[in-house]
Parts: sequence; structure tokens; C-alpha cells
Amino acid sequence: MKLVRYGKTGQEKPGLIDDDGNLRDLSRKVGDISGEFLSDKSLKMLRGLDVKRLKKVEGRQRLGPCVGDIGKFLCIGLNYSDHAAETGAAIPEHPILFFKANSAIVGANDAVSMPRGSKSTDWEVELGVVIGRKAKYVAEKDALKYVAGYCVVNDVSERHFQANLTGQWTKGKSCDTFGPTGPWLVTRDEVGDPQNLDMHLDVNGKRMQTGNTKTMIFTVAQIIEHLSGLMTLHPGDVISTGTPPGVGLGMKPKPKYLKVGDTMEVHIEKLGVQKQKVKMDK
Repeated sequence: MKLVRYGKTGQEKPGLIDDDGNLRDLSRKVGDISGEFLSDKSLKMLRGLDVKRLKKVEGRQRLGPCVGDIGKFLCIGLNYSDHAAETGAAIPEHPILFFKANSAIVGANDAVSMPRGSKSTDWEVELGVVIGRKAKYVAEKDALKYVAGYCVVNDVSERHFQANLTGQWTKGKSCDTFGPTGPWLVTRDEVGDPQNLDMHLDVNGKRMQTGNTKTMIFTVAQIIEHLSGLMTLHPGDVISTGTPPGVGLGMKPKPKYLKVGDTMEVHIEKLGVQKQKVKMDK
């Protein structure tokens, strides 16, 4: 299933995309596409619905973040060996963890706002993992059972804030609009193996990033095992799992960053496409 949240910001309703690409309303079946409704039991109930009897939503609709009321937005850094190489970083021994503020989360096609004075705003296509059940001390072999589904994340980053403002990476990762998530949450049964998904990102129609999740240093299962040994993961938590090479920071002979008016198009196999216009924050 492809689960969505549609409507105006802060007023999103739950829905799904049917096999013909139509948006169907789920508001009479679930309160929201959020942790409370992401259990295997709830997803089984939704799979059993007669989709054609659900109300078809007409007209062009804004798609909000595909998960509502996200508890934790956890991010893994330098999780592709070729990306680590382009940034000059060593291969990490353990998953590098940072957090993205929930106030950064926006819909897949909402505008991305560069913060005031930014000259180093960068792009990062990433596989998002949505937790569907409480996970604590989970073994790698069982880890994918705790996943409700997957989505596209653009881990937008302000590199000067990230590297040069004293503190953690979070400063460069948490600016408003720096977490486009969606367009939809695709349930794990429809995705299959999360370690073989092609991904790419274009800026103004030019291919910048090309990769596949099979080149991750730490797999989705390994990440869940590691994180659930440090903290409890709850339904509705989102893990962004790192980016392949081709970010602006790694461009040669010098970095290349986003400008006002640029358009990013972000794609992961089976998970859909995002498209964001870049503007300056007011």
C-alpha cells in the first residue's frame, strides 16, 4: 500500500493511492497515518478494505509529510562508503547518529527555504524507514519485522552551520523545511528488500546523485539493531539512513550549493518522487 496524508499544512487527512494512481480518502477508517495506526494489525485491516468503495479525492491535492506526529527523526551520517570518500571522511566503525528537528519536516513537494545568509545549502537523497512497532534490543535477524514501511527523505543540509558553528551536525540539519518526507509511505510488503533500491537526485534537471541502497555501510536491519540497543524506537519514528555520493559538498574542484529558484527532484525506486523549489527564508 501507498499511504499518504493530504490537504493544507496542519490539516492533513489520511489517504491511500490505489492501483490506478487515484487518491482515496481513509479518514473514516483511521485517524491519521501516524504511529497509532502503523501496527501490523492496523495495516492488515487497511489491506482488507475494498479500495473502490473509498471516496475518491478529486483535484490536485497537496501531499503532506507521509507520517503524522513523528516522534523521533533519527538520521545516519556517512552511511555510503563512496559518499564518505567524497567528503574525505573515514569509514565509521558504528552508525553515526544525529537528529533532525521535527519542525524541519515538510511535505515532499513543499518549498525548501534556505536560512538567512546561507550560501552552503546542500541536497541528500535518503531512504526513510518508518517504525511500526515498539523496538528495544532488537536482533538484526528480526529487525525488519519492526518496520511499517519506507519513504523518500531529502536530508537538506546547511554545510557551514553543520561544520563551522560550534556543536553538533544538528545545527546544519534542522532548519525549517530541511526534512521533506514522502510523497507516500510504502508498506514493507510492497517494497521487499530495502537493500536493493536505486536512487537519484537531480538539480534543475541535471543528475547530481546516483546510488543504490545495496552500497550502505550499515543495512536497515543493522541500524535498527544498533539504535534499539541505545533507545526505544516507537511506532511513527522515522530513520533517515544516509546518502550516496554526489552531494554539493563533494563537488570538484569546489563545492556547488543550492541557489534561490533551483529545483530538486528526488527519486527512490518503488517509493516515488519528490520535487522542491528552493526559496530564501523570510
